[in-house]
Order: sequence, then C-alpha cells, then structure tokens
Amino acid sequence: MKIAFLTPEFPHPKMVSSGGIGTSILNLSKGLVGLGHEVSILVYGQKDDTFFVENDISFYRIKNIKLKGFSRVLTQRKIEKLINSLVKQSKIDIVEAPDWTGITSNIKPKCPVVIRLNGSDTYFCHLDNRPVKFWNRFREKRALQNATALLSVSQYTADLTKELFSLERDFTIIPNCIDINKFSTESVTKVEENTILYFGTLIRKKGLLELPSIFNEVYKKNNKAKLIVIGRDASDIISGNHSTWAMMQSLFDATALKNVNYIGSVAYDEIKANVSLASVCVFPTFAEALPVSWIEAMALKKAIVASDIGWAAEIIEDSVEGFLVHPKNHNLFADRILELLDNQKLRNQFGIEARKKVVQKFSIEVVAKQSADFYQKVNKKKL
Repeated sequence: MKIAFLTPEFPHPKMVSSGGIGTSILNLSKGLVGLGHEVSILVYGQKDDTFFVENDISFYRIKNIKLKGFSRVLTQRKIEKLINSLVKQSKIDIVEAPDWTGITSNIKPKCPVVIRLNGSDTYFCHLDNRPVKFWNRFREKRALQNATALLSVSQYTADLTKELFSLERDFTIIPNCIDINKFSTESVTKVEENTILYFGTLIRKKGLLELPSIFNEVYKKNNKAKLIVIGRDASDIISGNHSTWAMMQSLFDATALKNVNYIGSVAYDEIKANVSLASVCVFPTFAEALPVSWIEAMALKKAIVASDIGWAAEIIEDSVEGFLVHPKNHNLFADRILELLDNQKLRNQFGIEARKKVVQKFSIEVVAKQSADFYQKVNKKKL
C-alpha cells in the first residue's frame, strides 16, 4: 500500500518542530517501510515547500498560506490539492491525520482518510479542567465525523473522545510503538543509585507542579536521592507564567532543591543514555493518550512510578511492570519511589516484565502489521 501521514510535526532536522505525534509517525513509518509499503510524510506549517526522499520515505514540506482571516482554509485547500495530485499520480492510497485541531475538517481528498487519536485539544482541555476554544472543538468534531475510519492509541482516549463529541462511531485501538532495536539493553550503562528521572515537556498537564512535592517527601527519607529533569520548558497556560521550571523551583524545599538537576532539552538520540543511568523513572502526568516516553523507559527495563489515570493501565499493570499512583497523592507516590530505590531486586523484576510487554505489544513490527491490516481493510471498503 501507499500510505501518507498528514502532520504538523516530524522529528527531522529539516522540519520546524516535533513532539510526541511526530515521533509516533516516525516509528510507525519505519515499520511500514520494513513491511514493503510506501510511505509519504506531508508536514504542514513549514518554512517552505520542498520535496525530498530519505530512508525510502517521501517527504513533502508544506508552507502555510498567510492571509488574515483566511490562512487556515487556504492552507487546507493547498493540502487538499497536493493530496489529490498525489492520488492522481498513484502515489497515495490512503491518508492518516491526527485529531489535533481537526486539520482535515475542510479537506476532501479523493482517497480514504483515517483519523488517529493522540489526543485532541478538546480532550486535553477536558483533562486539564479548562475551556476549549469553540472553533477547535467544532473543527475536531467535523474532522472525526468526515473521516472514512477512526483509530485511537488507547481505549480510554477513544471512550472519552466519543463522550466529549457525542460520537456514534467506533474506534479501532492500535497503540503507539517504538523501535525496540534503538532501545536495546545490551549496552546499558551502569545505573546510578538513588537517581530519579523525569523526561518530557515541563508542563502542568504532565504533573510537573506535583513533582516537587513528591520529591520533597522522597528527600526527607533519603537525602541521597537525586532528581534529574530533562525536557523543554513550557509556559503555563493557566497562570500565564512563561516558565514551568521557574514555578517548580519555588515548590521544592530548599535542601531538596540542591539535589535537583534540570538539564533542559536533549536530542532524541541522547534520551537512551540518560534513561539508562536512572534508578527509577517517574511520570506523574494528568493528561496523555498513550505516552511514548513510558514505553521507551520500559523498553530499557526501567522501574517506573507513573500516574494511575485512564490510559495508564493500558500500558502498565500496577505492581507487575511498575507502580501506578495518582499524582496528587504525593506521599504514596514518594513511598513507591523510595521502595524501588531501596529494592534493586524489585526494580529488576519490574524492568524485565516491562520490556517483555513492550516487545509483545508496543514494538514497531507488531503495531505496523496491525496498522497495515487496518489500512487495507479501510481501502477495500472504500473501493
């Protein structure tokens, strides 16, 4: 099959920016190419219009059209024209797009369109307990209603999205995936004892304003504990503060803060080395769909203490591959971390089970096969 991904982001030096959606598309694309399918990546919001081929994947950079009041609709028309041209040239059989802000709401490609839920703005606003913009919700719902078929990376995200948009349609569940080979444990560096790692964006919805209180409790009982924080700092949408890291610093006890090291952003390829060194990885998040960062840590056999909200049980079984605790329960979250810091045998046990699950459920090979089978069924029905 000839599969195209329409996306606002992709992890490539020639692209403007990237995040979790881009990483997910990268991993899935590798798997699809490995199965013999042809993949095209259409990335809008770029600096210019460019085409190039790399690693057997065709890339189309799309520059948004800027005209006050008409930018979105004109850019959508531009995307539609490109897709239909590629369909006419027999370069695309099917297009997949994310649910975020409903980019396909006014696009009518001459091929099937699949929407994959990684979390819409409506979804995340609901989890953050803040209002969603009317037009974002309208466009996201319209895109979902107009799609040929619907996917979701987790059952929780599918169920909540159906409820929020009052949808009568069903979703097929296919999770995010990672390249197991890239996260091999064969060359893992020696673990630094008493080291706790968080990696991801520094933002309220990922529980970063809970992390200081959790670490304060850990430090009270283990003053050798160190917290390493890796990721891009972000502004806080609720308070308007320009830096979540600045907000975090004021929440740490003065003595505990001395054992905190904020490294900032690191290249994606450097994440493995940092994760490998950690004793425990922590993810006290409030809002996700199916976080790739958790799966990456699990692939490296890391013991994890993470949020117990919604999607979490679809990744980790509590007390089998890690511990699940509500982010607001600071004392219990800290106690679980301390338990793992003090018990290397338990850490190793969790790590072995975690990697086993990743291989069986979240590896590129498994997810790419599921996705390809799904695309083929959708394409046959459309024909």
